[in-house]
Amino acid sequence: MPKDPERLAVLQRIDELERKGIFDVDVEEDPPGETILPGTVDYKQSKISTKIRAKIAFSSARKFLNKILKDGTLRIKDIKGIEHLDNLTTGAVITCNHFNAFDSFAMQVAYERSTCSKKRKLFRVIREGNYTSFPGFYGMLMRSCNTLPLSSNMATMKEFMDAVDYHLSKGHLVLVYPEQSMWWNYRKPKPMKRGAFVFAAKSNVPVVPIFICQEDSKDIGEDGFPIQEMTIFVLPPIYPNSEVHPVIASQELMERNYAAWKEVYESFYGKKLEYLCGDPFKKAQA
Repeated sequence: MPKDPERLAVLQRIDELERKGIFDVDVEEDPPGETILPGTVDYKQSKISTKIRAKIAFSSARKFLNKILKDGTLRIKDIKGIEHLDNLTTGAVITCNHFNAFDSFAMQVAYERSTCSKKRKLFRVIREGNYTSFPGFYGMLMRSCNTLPLSSNMATMKEFMDAVDYHLSKGHLVLVYPEQSMWWNYRKPKPMKRGAFVFAAKSNVPVVPIFICQEDSKDIGEDGFPIQEMTIFVLPPIYPNSEVHPVIASQELMERNYAAWKEVYESFYGKKLEYLCGDPFKKAQA
């Protein structure tokens, strides 16, 4: 089966960006976003209408998830370390690498496998444009399935930050993709942004790093590429140092999270983590 030219172009774009040491740029066309103004999003889910929409959206999402698991579009080979979610006694920030539009569904499966799902909700931080402008079925999920959209408006971001702290204080989980970009089927951990770790440090809750590894299956998808089988690694919680300033604590959390991801990558794939640009951290400091 011939390989999809659009997928080949995406892979070429990923290669170019990695060689330049630019990791926080999406390689696929995102919908243009509108600014989310204050009062637009019910971040704390205080309205009955918000809860009703969420219930309807989750019902539709569940049917879709069951379908893609059954037909093999989404393949989860194993989930390792689920006890790290089971044993949580507080809210937590969850971090995950981002390489596929369906990895959010994989995270939902991992969450539901854990006993923590019985008493803790899972909220997802998403980009502004995905909330305001994503069309159709996926747009409905973006706006209704316990999502916390970022905003380019500072007053709205204050509402966002207050809501993140609120949900964490209630013992819930907040999922963040700290790489700030989605690179299709990219297997390496990318350098991270500090936002997720600021949330954890300010709220004094742990970060639970999750890293998803991929393997080619024997089956070829409609795009001409092997369908990926995912192994989800839930890693031990990382706790912030409450004795230092949150800025310092967040930096330490980020570095420890990256080190944990790197260890999983090198163990699973059996090779040293290297980038086409050399060391991206030295490049960033130059």
